[in-house]
Amino acid sequence: MSEENVLKENLHEAASRLHALIGGRKPEIGIILGSGLGPLAEQVEDAVVVPFEQIPHMKKSTATGHVGQFVCGMLAGKCVLIMQGRLHGYEGNTPQEVAFPVWVMHELGIGTLITTNAAGAINESYSVGDFCVMVDHINFTGRNPIAGAEPDGIAFRFFSMKDAYDPQLRALAQSVAEREGIKLQAGVYLGLLGPSFETPAEIRMFSRWGADTVAMSVCEEVIAARHVGMRVLGISLCSNMACGIEGASPSDEEVFEVAKRKQPDFCRLVTEIVREI
Repeated sequence: MSEENVLKENLHEAASRLHALIGGRKPEIGIILGSGLGPLAEQVEDAVVVPFEQIPHMKKSTATGHVGQFVCGMLAGKCVLIMQGRLHGYEGNTPQEVAFPVWVMHELGIGTLITTNAAGAINESYSVGDFCVMVDHINFTGRNPIAGAEPDGIAFRFFSMKDAYDPQLRALAQSVAEREGIKLQAGVYLGLLGPSFETPAEIRMFSRWGADTVAMSVCEEVIAARHVGMRVLGISLCSNMACGIEGASPSDEEVFEVAKRKQPDFCRLVTEIVREI
């Protein structure tokens, strides 16, 4: 087996194992749940749970509050595959290890990805507890999962990132939020490697660049999804104001406290979006 085919073979092996462990189901929507947002997976009916470590070549999640398992079952009448927790670069994972589960979803036939996270609000018109649909992103991680020879064996390495966040899915999310009475902002997300929170000087710079929210995930997942032609919807919970804004000094405790408070709205929002996809 040539070196260029190792990643492709690993993905096929991982997808085959996961497909068997979920009983041959055919999920159509993939959902990645960020910090404090994992309880949505508890609403899945007829659920099959598969820990990440049962999947060949899949890394374990070590981030606080990230359970690190797949949950497959029915949500709002659709078969979904949920990642209850994600993989981050700051855990020591390579870009391709972060992207790996997204490519596995694609191998299973999933064409739509909903990725979620907790983020700091840079835009001063936002409030803690607001949700924000991503209209675009700035990848400031310094990493790209498509770099290297192997991803080119999955799909062509040069592809457009225009409308990386699907306009129709964004419009659907806005419509659902309005109907459900949930405040949903729309803005540009900036992704960093982490794990340290940003400095006030960095936040001032990001604001001048046009970023509205900031966190330590999402970008590599979305690049991987677009690489293979998946539609993407990104939703952040503004769990804190970014460092220095209104004197803010973010903490992990604040992130999880706000996420706990907003869980009912988050679950309702995502469930109703899934229902209408």
